[in-house]
Amino acid sequence: MSEETAVEMAVEVSPKVGEIIETIGGLKVLELAELVKALEDKFGVSAAAPVMMGAMPAGDDAGEAAVEQTEFDVILAGAGAQKIQVVKAVKDLLGVGLKDAKDLVDAAPNPILEKVSKAEAEAAKEKLEGVGADVE
Repeated sequence: MSEETAVEMAVEVSPKVGEIIETIGGLKVLELAELVKALEDKFGVSAAAPVMMGAMPAGDDAGEAAVEQTEFDVILAGAGAQKIQVVKAVKDLLGVGLKDAKDLVDAAPNPILEKVSKAEAEAAKEKLEGVGADVE
């Protein structure tokens, strides 16, 4: 089965459109580029792929979003020299058992608190840094 037959079977087109498709199929790459440019000029359109508007933040919006941040993550980067003290601090912060706190500290770097207020994140950071932990 040839490509032309496969195209005709997949999409039913009028004879006139079929002729155009056959003609385009016989063009070389440079001729196709020339055809695209001529069609763009003739009809005032662009063959460029559409860009999603939300894909890239605008310059002013990006600055405002950074200023308006209300949720923060406290990430334990490392336990430091006083691992036992860090485990106790994590236990107190999260209200979990010693084993769970130790597992979190051993798995560093990982988030300890997620989506908390700035004040809560700062307090947790100070507490963890006070016992020798590396916190982001």
